[in-house]
Amino acid sequence: MSRDYLSVDPRTGERIGRSATLTPDATRQLVGESAGAQRHWRERPPAERADALRALSAALGAARDDLAHLLVREIGKPVAQSVAEVDKCRALCDGFADHADTLLADRRPLAGDLPARIRLRPTGVILGVMPWNFPYWQALRLAVPNLLLGNTCLVKPAPNAALSTLALADVVARAGLPPGVFTPLLVSESAVADVIAHPAVTGVSVTGSVTAGAAIAAAAGAAVKKVVLELGGSDPFIVLADADVEAAASAAARSRLGNAGQSCVAAKRFLVERPVAEEFLAALTDRFAAHRVGDPADPRTDVGPLARADLRDLLHTQVRESVAAGARVVLGGEPVAGAGFYYPPTILTDVPVDAPVWRDETFGPVAPVLVADSTQDLLRLADSDEYGLGASVWTTSPERADHFADALPAGMVFVNEIVQSDWRLPFGGIRRSGIGRELAADGFGEFANVQTHWYGPPPAGPSTSE
Repeated sequence: MSRDYLSVDPRTGERIGRSATLTPDATRQLVGESAGAQRHWRERPPAERADALRALSAALGAARDDLAHLLVREIGKPVAQSVAEVDKCRALCDGFADHADTLLADRRPLAGDLPARIRLRPTGVILGVMPWNFPYWQALRLAVPNLLLGNTCLVKPAPNAALSTLALADVVARAGLPPGVFTPLLVSESAVADVIAHPAVTGVSVTGSVTAGAAIAAAAGAAVKKVVLELGGSDPFIVLADADVEAAASAAARSRLGNAGQSCVAAKRFLVERPVAEEFLAALTDRFAAHRVGDPADPRTDVGPLARADLRDLLHTQVRESVAAGARVVLGGEPVAGAGFYYPPTILTDVPVDAPVWRDETFGPVAPVLVADSTQDLLRLADSDEYGLGASVWTTSPERADHFADALPAGMVFVNEIVQSDWRLPFGGIRRSGIGRELAADGFGEFANVQTHWYGPPPAGPSTSE
């Protein structure tokens, strides 16, 4: 048995599952089966593929409670948030199915009365290298658009999330989708490059760290394969002097503490204009302190454990080093004693911009707060990291909202709302947050063959005159 796929209950540290890594021969067989399935799947009419997505939505609904409780056990996600993840997957399936005609419609040339059309065609097998924090949503936001397009998907789960991925594959099968269209691929990290190099694999989508994304992108480049990278971020949450401070503080807590802060689009750096800084910090501290830390199976729990012991250790190291650099702890700051990988909601102020909690992405319930005196300072501090995924701006001024939205280097800017993924909107970032987009029409075409069809006049037939 391999140590690569080991599931541990983060509430207790106890092992709950172990899965063997595939051998090279078994890997090649699964890739070949996915390629064979794709040749048949692509020939199904789009309406049938859309109906399959609707059936998947129904199957997810039938398995909703079981899937949610598996997330509680394997990831430590509070049960209400786990249920919400399953429901979000259902909306994704139904949404793409309902808009299949629009997404797959032929396009005309930009200008001129040309006898041509542009059509999206499938390309083959798409490999997804997936994270552990949203194992259903991440896998399906890759798979659903590609299945509708006519591609098939191989899904490599994170080493600690194999059970969730296998359970999702079982639901896909129960929904009646053909074998091979959605395949868990439990390979070692070192085997990913060989999978990418397989002739049947035409693209790879990665959600993970910058280091992992860069390595996989290098392998994809060597094999001349398309790649989409979603590599996380350190999203600024900007509160301007004219903001509704209470609403901003409530949203800040919701964004930073959801899934115990383990989200790429969670607000991670909090910038406040000086006139409301004291009021915001007090309101944020109240909201953080009110969140209940505990067993994620308990519906009253707001913040569960971190997913792994090493993640909690890394987070605490970031906090400890930031405090040593001059940051001040307002709330929390020490791991919760006892079993499990719990870390309390934590707020730091007076944080140097080169401190780890500001410079690096923090994957946990830690909020560094800085005060700024001007628009220029706010934008400078927001741009003092290497990422560019999302940003949230809080203001009652439409003019300031537009100014910040245009000026911030981010793939997504939300005004008076937290950054979030939605199947109707393109999702992705710039700089070291990644390349390419997922979801919406922009993400739908990432792994398509954008094929030009030109229809010249038919040649003249043979003359019938004598």
